[in-house]
Amino acid sequence: METKNAVGRRKTSIARVYIKPGKGEILVNNRELKTYFLSEIHQTTVKQPLTAIQADGQYDIAINVEGGGIKGQAEAIRLGIARALVSVNEENKPALKKENLLTRDSRMVERKKFGRRKARRRFQFSKR
Repeated sequence: METKNAVGRRKTSIARVYIKPGKGEILVNNRELKTYFLSEIHQTTVKQPLTAIQADGQYDIAINVEGGGIKGQAEAIRLGIARALVSVNEENKPALKKENLLTRDSRMVERKKFGRRKARRRFQFSKR
């Protein structure tokens, strides 16, 4: 089987995921997963689709991720891996869908409006 790829997005992060059969090596921006994501929570988030279908150690995954923060990047990678696993084998879809891993979280930061302090926060009102 050749390399399959998919894209995952979250907030302002974009992750391009390339997956192929292998021995479970995960590279994020040419660095190992444990050196890129130091937090155990983010490492677990990235591996969530693989554990949902019991495929830990079966695929080599190369990821290019840019934009956003660490949490947004981890969740973008999670969506990308889930989509790539579906493109590898369509039978993975029900298990991933049950875990809600194929749903794009479209929540973004609301833009700042003119004449306001933030997106919705107004400047303090002074009656006198």
